[in-house]
Amino acid sequence: MTPRQFQIFSAFRDDFRTYCDSLNQKYGALLSPLQIAARLKNTPEYPLETPVVYNTALDELTEQSEIRLIVIGDNPGKDEQRSSNRKYLVGQSGKIASGFFAKNPEFQTDFRKNAIILNKTPIHTAKTNHLKYLLKNGGEIIQKIISESQIYMAQETARLHKNLCAAAREGGIEPEVWLVGYAELKGKGLFLEYRDELKKSYGESQAWEKVFVFQHFSMNRFSIDLNNFKKEHSDFTILEAAHELGNLHKKEIFG
Repeated sequence: MTPRQFQIFSAFRDDFRTYCDSLNQKYGALLSPLQIAARLKNTPEYPLETPVVYNTALDELTEQSEIRLIVIGDNPGKDEQRSSNRKYLVGQSGKIASGFFAKNPEFQTDFRKNAIILNKTPIHTAKTNHLKYLLKNGGEIIQKIISESQIYMAQETARLHKNLCAAAREGGIEPEVWLVGYAELKGKGLFLEYRDELKKSYGESQAWEKVFVFQHFSMNRFSIDLNNFKKEHSDFTILEAAHELGNLHKKEIFG
């Protein structure tokens, strides 16, 4: 990152850490019983350690880090919330993502070194669809927290991306945003507020052209979708296919 890009990133990181700490302090006691109850429905027991998860992997990025991607998942799962982790996409989905970029050097991306990994909300559930349980059974306070956290993440992610792209004029890299998990961004999905606020927050910024939408890495859906698209467009490189597919899904979600 350029000095200016690192300054922008550091400010985002500090604000995000403070935000997560604040949510844990204010609402952790309300969230924990709901998260445990949701887990008991269809998930093996595990220790709930962090109701709202800040991604500590952000603390490992330095001014020397080359940031090529901002990857946006859904919300922290059971592996991500462990006190020994507290990092995003460290479970099976993260391993699949890491493997994809390792097998495709055209992207010039080490998933753990060249990507800022964020989520649509930092509120933990064992499975993303467990957020529905929290929304249904948590009352107005929990509903408000989940809603406001999506809006916060959308606004701050858009601001971070726009500012990093603007600062790249000094000679840095303009990162792309990969918004993964598009199923919950349409219909009656869980993240419609995130979707709408993200588009609104970009406004007329040219950085919006560097936003792409994909299937989630989980269950290998991203790779299957991309490989099928590549078969239909054999003249595309894998990089070109990813951009074309990401734009196609972007139109499906944002119009």
